[in-house]
Amino acid sequence: MTGLAFLIPIALGMGLVGLAAFFWAMRNGQYEDMDGAANRILIDEEDEEA
Repeated sequence: MTGLAFLIPIALGMGLVGLAAFFWAMRNGQYEDMDGAANRILIDEEDEEA
């Protein structure tokens, strides 16, 4: 039972850190261009150089 007294606050703290990191990423524009990387994979670089 005393193990839960340590594990529950640690789990809640880790969840809050993860939530804060997610909101930081949203604020800094990490999720603005979701299709850009997917489209860049399909571009053939040999055609652009020739």
